[in-house]
Amino acid sequence: MGHDFTSMKILVVEDEPLIRLGLVSVIEEAGFVVLEAPNADAAIRLLEADSTIRMVVTDVDMPGSMDGIKLAHYVRNKWPPIKLVVISGKVGVKPGELPEGARFMGKPYQETALIGLLQTMFSADGDRP
Repeated sequence: MGHDFTSMKILVVEDEPLIRLGLVSVIEEAGFVVLEAPNADAAIRLLEADSTIRMVVTDVDMPGSMDGIKLAHYVRNKWPPIKLVVISGKVGVKPGELPEGARFMGKPYQETALIGLLQTMFSADGDRP
């Protein structure tokens, strides 16, 4: 019944250090392995170096060459199996703006809702560790 998520590696992309720290600790406490990046460029370098990353959780509003929506599309095009969650407190996301299969969550988010979403996304398609 309970899934073992310890082999599910999630990359958190958030430029605000305190928010990133909070996200990382919440996701780690739920049993996932977490990597972190402060922007899209660092995230892409990590994705290129580590083929075991299964999901990217990204903030929309970030400095650098890409925001979270552009990053989500880049990841979808380059690594189609990676699951995507896009989080934003400032901007709403219009239908069709995110890649297919990506999920959106507004800030402030409830930790239980976020973890529930991650677990559902890993469980829904028969994705087993």
